[in-house]
Amino acid sequence: MDQENIARWVEQIAKEFSLQIKTVKAVATLLQEGSTIPFIARYRKEMTDSMDEVMIANIRDRLEQLDELDKRREAIISSIEKQGKLTVELMQSIVAAETLAELEDIYLPFKPKRKTRASVAKEKGLEPLAQKILEQEKFDPEEFAKSFIDSEKGVANLQEALEGARDIIAEWVSENPDTRKRVRELFWSEGTLDAKVLKGKEGEGQKYKDYFEWKEPIAQTPSHRLLAMRRGEKEGILALDIFPPEEMAIGSIERQFVKSDNAAGEQMKLAIKDSYKRLLRPSLETEIRMESKMKADEEAIKVFADNLKELLLAAPLGQKNVLALDPGFRTGCKVVCLDRQGKLLHHDVIYPHEPQRETARSAALIKSLCDKYEIEAVSIGNGTAGRETEAFVKAIGLNNKIVIVMVNESGASVYSASDVAREEFPDKDVTVRGAVSIGRRLMDPLAELVKIDAKSIGVGQYQHDVDQTKLKHGLDDTVMSCVNSVGVEVNTASKELLSYVSGLSPALAKNIVEYRNQNGPFKDRESLMKVARLGEKAYEQAAGFLRIQQAENPLDASSVHPERYALVQQMATDLGCGVKDLMTSAALRKQLDLQKYVSEKVGLPTLNDIIKELEKPGRDPRKEFEVFSFTDGVNSIGDLKLGMRLPGIVTNVTAFGAFVDVGVHQDGLVHISHLADKFVKDPKEVVTVQQKVMVTVVEVDVPRKRVGLSMKSDPFGQPEPTPKAASPKGNAPKGKKSGPGPDRGGNGGSRPKEKEKELSMEEKLAMLVSKFKK
Repeated sequence: MDQENIARWVEQIAKEFSLQIKTVKAVATLLQEGSTIPFIARYRKEMTDSMDEVMIANIRDRLEQLDELDKRREAIISSIEKQGKLTVELMQSIVAAETLAELEDIYLPFKPKRKTRASVAKEKGLEPLAQKILEQEKFDPEEFAKSFIDSEKGVANLQEALEGARDIIAEWVSENPDTRKRVRELFWSEGTLDAKVLKGKEGEGQKYKDYFEWKEPIAQTPSHRLLAMRRGEKEGILALDIFPPEEMAIGSIERQFVKSDNAAGEQMKLAIKDSYKRLLRPSLETEIRMESKMKADEEAIKVFADNLKELLLAAPLGQKNVLALDPGFRTGCKVVCLDRQGKLLHHDVIYPHEPQRETARSAALIKSLCDKYEIEAVSIGNGTAGRETEAFVKAIGLNNKIVIVMVNESGASVYSASDVAREEFPDKDVTVRGAVSIGRRLMDPLAELVKIDAKSIGVGQYQHDVDQTKLKHGLDDTVMSCVNSVGVEVNTASKELLSYVSGLSPALAKNIVEYRNQNGPFKDRESLMKVARLGEKAYEQAAGFLRIQQAENPLDASSVHPERYALVQQMATDLGCGVKDLMTSAALRKQLDLQKYVSEKVGLPTLNDIIKELEKPGRDPRKEFEVFSFTDGVNSIGDLKLGMRLPGIVTNVTAFGAFVDVGVHQDGLVHISHLADKFVKDPKEVVTVQQKVMVTVVEVDVPRKRVGLSMKSDPFGQPEPTPKAASPKGNAPKGKKSGPGPDRGGNGGSRPKEKEKELSMEEKLAMLVSKFKK
């Protein structure tokens, strides 16, 4: 990015986000210098006014957007200049354009294009006729048009002359920046999304049946519904249209161009109608479809990222000797034993279920393995035969101190077949690798899940429908944020985990592991500088997030950055004690006057962070682990009965509700209308992924494998009233059905029962005129 451009962008971004220019400038400079978002948020608070990671990411993304906008601006100027059509006024318009849509509108008349009806008409010499009609002076268009009839030029009669002139005017109208801006605004303010089933696709497209006849304002269409309908369109089930009322759009254009109530004015009206239907509407509908898809993508990616964050930061059991089971019926249950560092010690197979039913042998083997490897916890995958295996393990009489936990195994199969797993266990099959992953997920979910493509973890929605580049960008940000907020023990971390540490690339992470394998554990942070290609910048960015528990300097096990070691040492010296004493004595820390240590580079935000870290060095921000158990005897969807109260774990949060695992191999949906006794606008306000909840079964559809759940105190009572402010206007659905609805990913939404009273065309036009006057 050009420094001169950045200076200009900084001022614009500061205005857009209501931030101080110096703060935005500091963030932009740090990003340009190669600083990461976690590093800036944690260790440069004085420069950024303690800005959080979300805002720093917003500034980074906006800088990238403005950079792309300027690149496009330069390309457009160059193109028009080569055509010899660049004027001072045109240059000023291009420079003043603030959005890509504005730029493209300005460029449209100069954009190289294939032969059009207008260009053909111009070749026939009809442009003067079109210009005359456009001016709408008092004259007879038909009489004037007769002079343009020329069979050699391809104008055979009066009708062809007038049609050609109107074609030219239609293109002028459609390429007018002000016209496009007006109609674009109309698409957003009055446009409706109209979905219909394609003829003959009713049977094949049953999962989209709620959209067979659907209409709602595009501006109010939620992300999940738009993506569901677009998927239906992509699969050839639905036809989608987005447009405002035609009379309203044409009327708006006529008010801009029709100046006279005469014959020329009538020709203008004909040209405008053709311009809108043939050129403007298709062009702007494509644009609105793209823009609405981008907005839907952003929302879906945000939901995915929020869910992923909760899953990655799930409470770890910690370093324990673990026996892990990957359940199965016919193929048996794969058993692995792991030490406290997650190292594979033993693997085997048991067959406690049908058809083999080797219950006694399986029980004896599990008991002996628990004794031999001093097992402290048993981790059981929640897939096929998971509940049955859990019941079997609980019944064989293990030591009461051994914790038995069901673990979400989503993505374990992806890991087991990955290059990462093959590299770690080249001589083990996928079943053993999968069981290892299930065990390690219990010990440290974050460390294990970073090895799996985030899209395969199972907490997103429409992840295959959204922009894949933006999805990866958003999820990578989330994983990096989580890894750095927890911190990484450099002597035990995998290269996959290390690669998400601030400042470390996959290559540097690999070099760290290779150095560790060749030279033994790192004794202190400073020795990281001995790693091949790990320079000062990478060390600056990474050091504070890397932990060395057994280091001689106790600060190496904390999040205090090495650049502040001298400051902490000065604090200890001033109190006449050692750094370790300062970390263990609250009384000593209370004696510190932090104002004394404020300097040009270090302010109270950093000093307060240091004191908090000295209180609990290397503290893990994740919650304490709690043992969770599903209801005994409820193992399959067939065991569910209406009214049952069950404990569950939230596995996914979407815009329309939350999915909850109640231990029956099929997550149930708590529709947004059943998340609480009060009205809920956003499910994230009530639930998060991995949250433990109590739910009531309100719907069981065994053939369709659908389970409806409720978190209401009286789920079978009357639905709560929807606030008036939440009711959509126009042709939108008046409200969702009470109870878990069909919004489940592929076919959300409920068909509107009736339409609200339509405004008359005169009322709509009056409102539109008033709006434009304002």
